[in-house]
Amino acid sequence: MKKKTVIILILAVIAGLAYFIYPKLKKNSPDEKTVRQSVQNASRRTLSVDTYVIKSHGVTDVYPVNSSFLPSEEVDLCFEASGRITEIMFEEGTLVKKDQLLAKVNDAKLQAQLKKLQAQLDLYNSKEFRQKSLLAHDAISQEIYEESNTLVASTLADIELIKAQIRETELRAPFDGFVGLRQVSEGTYANPNIVVAKLTKISPLKMELSIPEAYIGMVKVGTSLIFNVDGDTLQYNAKVYATDSKIDIATLSITIRAYYPNLDHKILPGRFAHVVLQLNYDKNGMSVPSESVIPDLGEHVVYKVSNNKAQKVEIVPGVRTESYVQILKGLNVGDTVVTTGILQLRDGIDLQINSVR
Repeated sequence: MKKKTVIILILAVIAGLAYFIYPKLKKNSPDEKTVRQSVQNASRRTLSVDTYVIKSHGVTDVYPVNSSFLPSEEVDLCFEASGRITEIMFEEGTLVKKDQLLAKVNDAKLQAQLKKLQAQLDLYNSKEFRQKSLLAHDAISQEIYEESNTLVASTLADIELIKAQIRETELRAPFDGFVGLRQVSEGTYANPNIVVAKLTKISPLKMELSIPEAYIGMVKVGTSLIFNVDGDTLQYNAKVYATDSKIDIATLSITIRAYYPNLDHKILPGRFAHVVLQLNYDKNGMSVPSESVIPDLGEHVVYKVSNNKAQKVEIVPGVRTESYVQILKGLNVGDTVVTTGILQLRDGIDLQINSVR
């Protein structure tokens, strides 16, 4: 009974407090009209922003890719004939000319055979001359003359064969290029399987790179490449000269090759290159600063200035760089877009423009 009385007293106290406090709270709380007015004032506040005016300018679609340099030509220098190397006539790492004699294999036996055949040829020529004169006076038959004539022709053929064998003992450069480090010394017994050195043509150099199949239609012979190499601040130019005949099924890409003149021989094969492939050029293109473009649920929007208010516009972006985004659709040249205060923007908000660029 006593516990029940205590509970009743507590409830009475709470009811009394509520009777006196509630009217004061209601008096001090904002009414619905005041709340609505505050929202409207907030919607009419002015946002200070910077802007950018869209201008027409050339826009190039580029694709960055890495590549390495290949020699335009490269061969292993080997003798066609077997024998002892008697002479090496090149310095390692130097430029040699086409048909320059680089090394020699012993050809003493072939030279002796050549001299023997040349002596026989002189004899047969003299005999053929005399018999030709006798044939003119009907002193010999046509058959006897033809036998001597055949000996001359046969000896000439044997001489050409020996000369061809002598040429096989000579190692000559098949093209202009740099000869590498030699792998043999004078006195080495050479055969067609022994590599004497490598010959590399580095002017021009080839560049080989792969591009996605989506870009195939944009790449053709003559397409420009811009590249640089590590440790060098200069930019270099190359041109595409060929594309592969099929797409790599594994990577869905196609291989292309380009030539770089390399007239000063500054770049060596095997060096790494950072390439920018110029795929398309739009002389009437337009772009906006990248900070003005807002991703929005799979779309891209910007806010442009319309009567000093922000207007939300959906765009179709194109080429992107670190600073700008190409606009393919949604804006026009002369439109002004907002570049700052992006997170506070909403459609219809009043704008105060601080700067225009």
